[in-house]
This record gives sequence, C-alpha cells and structure tokens, in this order.
Amino acid sequence: MSHCVAVPTNLEIDDRLLAKAQKAGGHKTKKATVNDALAEYIRHRDQRGVTKLFGSVVFEPAFDYKAERAKR
Repeated sequence: MSHCVAVPTNLEIDDRLLAKAQKAGGHKTKKATVNDALAEYIRHRDQRGVTKLFGSVVFEPAFDYKAERAKR
C-alpha cells in the first residue's frame, strides 16, 4: 500500500475464522492477516470490472502477436 493510516477499530471477528486465515496466509499477526485479507478483497472486486470489457475490445484476426514479441 502506498499510504497507510492507523485507524483504531473495535470489530467482532470470528476468532476461529481469523485463526484459519492467519494460518492460511502465513501471517504472524492478526493485523497483518486482516490487512492482507482486505487488500485481496479489493483486488478481487476490482477484477470483476474486467468482465465488463468482454466484447468491447476490437479483435484483429490478422494481428501477429508472435511477431510483435520477437521485436522486443
């Protein structure tokens, strides 16, 4: 994250669920677990917007992507 502001919170989080997430993510702290989970949630939601692009991209059947890669 580029900018982080500490905001004190008081949340009722299922301890078993948090422990499973902490273990699954390999996090040492609950804070790291929650921050990573929130970032992953946002990435997932942002990716859903990509589906709106389906059908809106102009497809050029003659385009040779392999030739373009070879130029690099």
